[in-house]
Amino acid sequence: MRAYLRHPFWQAVGLFVLAYLVIVFVIPMLPGSAMVPSSVVLQYMATVLVGILIWVSDDEARWTTFKEPLHEVLIQPRLKLVRNGLLAAVTLVVGCLTYSQVKASVAAPPNLRSIHPAPPSQITFRGKTITLVGLENPLRKQGELAPHVAEGRRIYYQNCVPCHGDHLDGQGHFASGFNPLPANFQDNGTIAQLTESFVFWRIAKGGPGLPREGTPWNSAMPAWEDFLTEDEIWSVVLFLYDQTGWKPRTWEVTAK
Repeated sequence: MRAYLRHPFWQAVGLFVLAYLVIVFVIPMLPGSAMVPSSVVLQYMATVLVGILIWVSDDEARWTTFKEPLHEVLIQPRLKLVRNGLLAAVTLVVGCLTYSQVKASVAAPPNLRSIHPAPPSQITFRGKTITLVGLENPLRKQGELAPHVAEGRRIYYQNCVPCHGDHLDGQGHFASGFNPLPANFQDNGTIAQLTESFVFWRIAKGGPGLPREGTPWNSAMPAWEDFLTEDEIWSVVLFLYDQTGWKPRTWEVTAK
């Protein structure tokens, strides 16, 4: 037994098995840890295998000793049974892995994420029901817009800059830490295609208010109705369009 423990081949096998046990069984038991995904286990074990191979091959004598059991299994007549068993085991493992990848699945297909999911017809904002269909920005009917745009600018730079950036291009200081990235309002594929009521809904409800088609990534956007009033959100909407130069999409007028 002691001779096996001193042999580089069996030391390498022992280290590989020990690493697998630690990753799969020990790490999930640590406080605050969770089950390690199989894809991550595969990556870790590949890293461990490379490290072990580097260790056994950095010394010529150790490398020669390490290869001895493998060489004997491949050529020694007395180990024919072991050789055939290994061949059968490898074939079985490869076959099982291949089957697991190609077998038909009964799982439901994943939902396709919509960048601009359809908004609800109405929402509740701090206990007040707001109908979004046909809704225009009420601040546009209150005369001079400059004070509201200035208020929207103040609110934006106090709350939104870290994610959406100084230039409203989604390149804020924290932007690289999010998936998906914060919205780029300068892009013609965002607010330029949307009604102001849609933008109000997304600001008010944030990521938690996205419908099912907004998954699987959702959004890190907080629900700003917990921090801003209705008029403050409408002011921010005015500022976004004023600063970027885009015109909000308007509702179609039905002929009577």
